[in-house]
Amino acid sequence: MKVLQIALQRYMRDTDEPVMLSEASDLSSFGFFQRATCQQLLNAFSKIVVKRIQPGQRITVEVDGLTEYQVHIYVRADGLAGCFTADKEYPARVAFAKLSELLDQFASDPQLRGWESESRTDAFAGWPPLGIALEECQDPMKFDKILKIQKDLDSTQQVLHQTIDNILERGEKLDDLVARSDELSATSKQFYKQARKTNSCCTIS
Repeated sequence: MKVLQIALQRYMRDTDEPVMLSEASDLSSFGFFQRATCQQLLNAFSKIVVKRIQPGQRITVEVDGLTEYQVHIYVRADGLAGCFTADKEYPARVAFAKLSELLDQFASDPQLRGWESESRTDAFAGWPPLGIALEECQDPMKFDKILKIQKDLDSTQQVLHQTIDNILERGEKLDDLVARSDELSATSKQFYKQARKTNSCCTIS
């Protein structure tokens, strides 16, 4: 089991796109020359999903081009969103439990005041709890501890499982969104197009 990224964003529809507040990634399992592209794809896809789901929703999305991975996303009513990208073997309950914990911690951190109106990308880059969480979540021995912290996240809470195409609005196509994305370099866009053709993207080295 592998966690690639934990990211925090905000989206209250006062900006054209969700704002990346802070993120932590572990792309060491990918080839060196793939890492920048994978980072851009993770950021772009998570924003596409955050923008298109309702506040209060928990959703797990399979993304074309990242066929081995799923993005678990929780958007709170206040517009603070957490994105947890891991391989398909990773327990969704653990992912959502950790996201709930991190979002509560972020929102209550007195050093992060003003996030509700922040429009700068990575304005809170390097927020220490994200890096700690990323490391902790790689260890299956920590799963029980993570779940106990979030006792309220029980089986009655609905988590939607969708493909990226299912959450796009009528007439939208993922290929078009990728082509217009400011998150992706020309190299990453070309890499994504090729990955769509071969049904694969970033491969573990």
